[in-house]
Amino acid sequence: MRGNALQLLVAEIGALRFGLRLSDVREVVRAVAIDPLPGAPDIVEGLINVRGEVVPVLDVRQRFGLAPKPVDLDDHMIVTDSSGFVSAFRVDRAEGIVECAEADIDTLGEASGAVEYVAGVAKLADGMVLVHDVRTFLSAPEVGLLSAALTTVGAA
Repeated sequence: MRGNALQLLVAEIGALRFGLRLSDVREVVRAVAIDPLPGAPDIVEGLINVRGEVVPVLDVRQRFGLAPKPVDLDDHMIVTDSSGFVSAFRVDRAEGIVECAEADIDTLGEASGAVEYVAGVAKLADGMVLVHDVRTFLSAPEVGLLSAALTTVGAA
């Protein structure tokens, strides 16, 4: 493989294929009930308990302008850990791990809307995947609101 290899965990959200760097993924678990988190930004669906750890669930559907969907037992939660910030993304299905060259990821340049949350587009043999950087999923104001909300429930 030419260039630096990159491993991605690919997941589906509706008709959208979405990828996270495997180095940011802690684990994939089956969907569980999501408890509300008062005071959190709208992009936060709520909280789940993962092996005794309180983890905020981020709403990928809302970020990409997709219709809301209630939690389904077949959904997956991708638990990520980026520089000590643990969060979960609810997806319809985790497909698996793929490897691609860094050179096969196109950046989207300056754009507005949900595209600003996408690090690039991976061109794979079976189609394209939006690659997301978990470090940029939340804006600075959203991080502040989430931190304050977590503090009120003693989860920070």
